[in-house]
Amino acid sequence: MRDAVRRALRALVAFALLTVVGAAGAHKASDSYLQVSAEPGQLDVRWDIALRDLDVALDLDSDADGKLTWGEVRAAWPRIEDYALHRLAIEGCPLAAVGRALERRNDGAYAVLTLRSSCTLAAGAPRISYGLFAEVDPTHRGIAKVQRPGQGVALSVLEPSAAMTAVASLSASAPSGGASGVAASRPAGASSSDAASRPPASGARWQFLLEGVRHILTGYDHVLFLLCLLLPSVMRRSSAGWQPVDRMGQAAWPVVGIVSAFTVAHSITLGLAALKLISLTPAFIEPAIAATIVLAALDNVLPIFPVRRVVVTFFFGLVHGFGFAGVLAELNLPRADFAWALLQFNLGLEVGQLVIVAVATSVLFGLRRWRGYPKVVIGAGSAIAIAIGVAWLIERIGNVSILPF
Repeated sequence: MRDAVRRALRALVAFALLTVVGAAGAHKASDSYLQVSAEPGQLDVRWDIALRDLDVALDLDSDADGKLTWGEVRAAWPRIEDYALHRLAIEGCPLAAVGRALERRNDGAYAVLTLRSSCTLAAGAPRISYGLFAEVDPTHRGIAKVQRPGQGVALSVLEPSAAMTAVASLSASAPSGGASGVAASRPAGASSSDAASRPPASGARWQFLLEGVRHILTGYDHVLFLLCLLLPSVMRRSSAGWQPVDRMGQAAWPVVGIVSAFTVAHSITLGLAALKLISLTPAFIEPAIAATIVLAALDNVLPIFPVRRVVVTFFFGLVHGFGFAGVLAELNLPRADFAWALLQFNLGLEVGQLVIVAVATSVLFGLRRWRGYPKVVIGAGSAIAIAIGVAWLIERIGNVSILPF
């Protein structure tokens, strides 16, 4: 029975390593940003969409060289606008494109569409139909902010769907004239006032907590960094080489220290970057995150740091925090709404992180007495992480595509 369990655990580790390799080429969590400004008789929309996502849907890289040039994007602008406009609707306000631009964000270049409608947004919770990338990426989300004179900010995370979703105040207590929560799509024949008067949908005020969970689970570079730190957690170095720990507690306490250091560090820089108190260019942050993976994995097989791993984790966590910041930094939220959204998002990151750590540590603890653990799990696992990290580092510095998957 024990041998069967060990074989199953080995198969699980092999599957996990293959999954990491297969996921390495996938992009980070896909988001677009809608900022809606409504005045009597006019509605303006700024819509930021990542070029990497548009390239997947529209194949913008016409010469297939792995690089998007300004000429390729300029030639594709009519297709981009047509594609986007057919996947967004705001109830009662037909939209037309009136401007276009390219801008760089923390996670790459974005197409910025300016849309306009000569309408007056209906009272109550505004309703948006959002279907961007539904056919190519079901994990994509749109983050919408709606602002009207004299009313609070309405903020929601939109899933790709043809249905209308009511967007209401993010705040725990809605301002006068607004509705709290995010109502579900109303049945045919229901009025806007019906949607606005309904109680919030279950968990609606915690939508950014779920967004935080999604970002850590789909942030493959952050996950790979955590796994690199965990691989040796159930072993201890001795003069005779790697030796397994006897009890889970001997592995758990170092893991708690590492996770706590990473949490505190990335929370600090996430808040500072999202508040725009510190701004570092993506040209530095993205390669730096890849470098932390390489160094953490290298330290598993050839100790290179003269200080305890928890100290290294803290400083590397400061770098990773900048990688999380883009979700909220682009929305320019009022301070109270920003604080509430940031709290939710950070809690979501920690929930997702704890799930990853708990599962990985349990599996590794079950494998610790396997004679092949030092060579296969620590050695081969770290080598795979180093290879992926180096590939990401080259890609992010040289703006080239290396990984074929």
